[in-house]
Amino acid sequence: MFVQKIKSGASGILLYGITPPKSETSPEKVAEIAEKTMGRLATIDIDALIVYDVQDESARTSEERPFPFLKALDPFYFASKYLNELDVPKIIYRPAGKFSTEELSEWLENVHSYNFYPVFVGVPAPDFPVKTSLPEAYKIWSKHESTSVIGAVTIPERHAVLKDEDVRILDKVGCGVSYFISQCVFNVEYAKKVIEDLDCACTKNNQKVPTIIFTLTACGSAKTLHFMEWLGIHVPEELKEDLRTSDNILAKSVNVCLSIASELIEFCTARSIPFGFNIESVAIRKEEIEASINMVDEIAQMLANKGLRKLREKEAEVLPKEV
Repeated sequence: MFVQKIKSGASGILLYGITPPKSETSPEKVAEIAEKTMGRLATIDIDALIVYDVQDESARTSEERPFPFLKALDPFYFASKYLNELDVPKIIYRPAGKFSTEELSEWLENVHSYNFYPVFVGVPAPDFPVKTSLPEAYKIWSKHESTSVIGAVTIPERHAVLKDEDVRILDKVGCGVSYFISQCVFNVEYAKKVIEDLDCACTKNNQKVPTIIFTLTACGSAKTLHFMEWLGIHVPEELKEDLRTSDNILAKSVNVCLSIASELIEFCTARSIPFGFNIESVAIRKEEIEASINMVDEIAQMLANKGLRKLREKEAEVLPKEV
């Protein structure tokens, strides 16, 4: 089970991340989207499904947003009302600072009643009026600590600039956080540096390294690539040029993601760091969704080859015996 893997510090965890449909989508269409989503996810072997909270981050930067912001359904509402038939643990993102302590407490009770697991994220802009601080939010959650786990986000790009991601991670560990999901990784050196510094800090403090889940996502177009950069994802110049000039940017990006996964598997295994991967699928194009499903299978096989994961047995076709 997901909780047991996190609590025991097991490696080889696989998550899959989606966004809810847009809020103006009709209930009938939402149900149809959910049905298709559950059908796809039933075919892959994952430990949990992430349902993201979609925020308008336009205030974070003066650069024009490549795609218009469209409000999405609340992730808990979508998961509890439309995805409950999918027998996979759900991880629900929530910007804690947007809500009062009373609202957050009620939300956590609802999340816990469905056996979902929260990840608190920051507010969409630095000057956003915060109603509940992250430490306060973690304290509210702590009553569920014995039967649940709570996650947080880590941003390798932030560490490249501020050099303090290891400190941020360990501060949250002190508040009860036991695993961290990264921003999409396209700069593997940034991700490695966070792990390296975190490992050193934990060794110095004589404490266990928390589980790090690396997010990987396929990129299907130059415009999507630009949007990723707008979100703050660092893509090295050489890689960016390779993607832009590729005859098939989607296939190229999948190969890049698999290469990053392979490199991080070797890096974390050598250092006994508990780790896993989150394959993000936030596109609506069929080709990109299928690419993300294939990435889950490929990475599951990589992890199995290292003895870090047991592949789920697929139903074998029963052939009639020869007489």
